[in-house]
Amino acid sequence: LKNPRPQERSLTKNIRMKAVQSNLFVAFFLLACFASLTSASDPSPLQDFCVAINDPSSAVFVNGKFCKDPKLATAEDFFFSGLNIPKNTSNPSGSTVTAVNVDRILGLNTLGISLAQIDFAPYGINPPHLHPRATEILVVLEGSLYVGFVTSNPENRLISKVLNPGDAFVFPVGLIHFQFNVGGKSAGALAALSSQNPGAAIIANAVFGSEPSINADVLAKAFQVDKNVINYLQKQFWWDNNN
Repeated sequence: LKNPRPQERSLTKNIRMKAVQSNLFVAFFLLACFASLTSASDPSPLQDFCVAINDPSSAVFVNGKFCKDPKLATAEDFFFSGLNIPKNTSNPSGSTVTAVNVDRILGLNTLGISLAQIDFAPYGINPPHLHPRATEILVVLEGSLYVGFVTSNPENRLISKVLNPGDAFVFPVGLIHFQFNVGGKSAGALAALSSQNPGAAIIANAVFGSEPSINADVLAKAFQVDKNVINYLQKQFWWDNNN
């Protein structure tokens, strides 16, 4: 067989180089996708636990956070009581959310989970809100709740259902959702969230109760209403039902 001519060798080399570059591009693309998925929730801990502590002088630096020395951890670092006690719901929303997050159980630090107790007065509402860092699963303990969430653009579809004691419902991360007590008596629920600090943004409070206020012209244009309507809404007191 004849040896390939220089032009043929160069062409073959270029084809091989392009194939390698293509494979590398695919590999980096898949790696980037995987990295974005793995960073979509709280990072996995690299130790049994990391009890949060405010005094670095008596802490160890583990997994990017100051933590209490594990040898000094106690049961109190992982404990919270009082979820059996209904909370006061005498407020404009007729509901109170008691968050049991890393601020209340220091041992939740790095564990990627938290809890919330939600109490409702008759016809009380946990108004439309979202959790920027967590998916929520809610179980009704008492009463009947009309719950739902709205999908993202462009569909903006409402997915809703009436729940009774023992029923559970999932609210995907970042989507606007609500719970409304449709019964004539008090109601209660517990919610688990996939973050030690899920955050909560109540839509009306954020839009009409921000400090400083959003320019009324902006909101009038966005909501396609008269500016006087926006001025009226911005003058209201927007209650935060998070305890």
